[in-house]
Amino acid sequence: MAPRRILIVHHVLLGDTLMLTPLVAKLRELHPAADIVMTVPVAFAPLYAGKPYGLRVLPWDPRDFATVRRLFAEAAFDLALVPGDNRHAWLAQAMGARWIVAFEGDRPAYKSWPVDELREYPAEPGTWFDMTATLVDGPPPAPYEVGDWPAPSAAAVMESPSERPYVVLHVGASSRLKLWPAESWHALAAALRQRGFAVVWSAGRGESHLVDECGPDPADTVTAGRLDLAQMWQLLRSASLVVAPDTGVAHLGRITGVPTVALFGPGSAVLAGHGDFWRNSRYRALTLAPFPCRDQHVLFKREIAWVQICKRSTAECSSPRCMQAITVDDVLRAWESMRR
Repeated sequence: MAPRRILIVHHVLLGDTLMLTPLVAKLRELHPAADIVMTVPVAFAPLYAGKPYGLRVLPWDPRDFATVRRLFAEAAFDLALVPGDNRHAWLAQAMGARWIVAFEGDRPAYKSWPVDELREYPAEPGTWFDMTATLVDGPPPAPYEVGDWPAPSAAAVMESPSERPYVVLHVGASSRLKLWPAESWHALAAALRQRGFAVVWSAGRGESHLVDECGPDPADTVTAGRLDLAQMWQLLRSASLVVAPDTGVAHLGRITGVPTVALFGPGSAVLAGHGDFWRNSRYRALTLAPFPCRDQHVLFKREIAWVQICKRSTAECSSPRCMQAITVDDVLRAWESMRR
């Protein structure tokens, strides 16, 4: 019997959340009448207000009992999928899931005790988002098109940065080791101004100092820490280019359809590149590969031989040579390749 209620359960960063879109799309194609529900961190919920692929989200914060209580107010689910950390299988079980599917190999083993069906990660290199879709059987979903995700409503972002076309430079990241050097951002901004573009600087809350270090021009627009995610969507979708480290903003860029250059240092451009689902997107995962210290093989605590990534801390690596090796010319060439 086809499942009537399906749960995707996780609590991960923005980029990982957005990368679950192929799984959502595949479930909708397989089960057009099902109630498909996904847990998300509270701040991400506005992005899903338009219910892309008919998805309904449950915003929650494990530190906020009121949001957790709303999870348990849901009726039981016929199927639950755990794409990341298998500790969330326990939450799926507590929410009444009758059948739980997850990837094998998570550690420690007790995380997977509630799982009814463990699936292997593919043996060949591929994107993580295409891999998540293998949690359910069936053909891969149709490739993403911009109209598949309704734009969220948002308060006005700001007045137009300029009568000229503008580019968005997002300098923040979840780790210091993903930051591109300030002098590189400064040089990129200068090159883009010379090409006739206005420059909009972006960063997350508490990251305004990163923009200051890049030496923005007085004529530039700075939005650091001022925008929620729905407003960020509105800013990105009208831009001529977005450049960002390997962050959620880079993944949001390709969902909005804006040409996006994502800078990969310690992260894997293989895991977060085009893949099958995003093959029509204007997105370039820019990296230098192979890089000698991108030599770890871990994905969500699973050992996978073909994965090449660096999970070192700032105590182990004080200067990310993998990010420093990316040049301004590399970024401009990647952008030009999307404009042809």
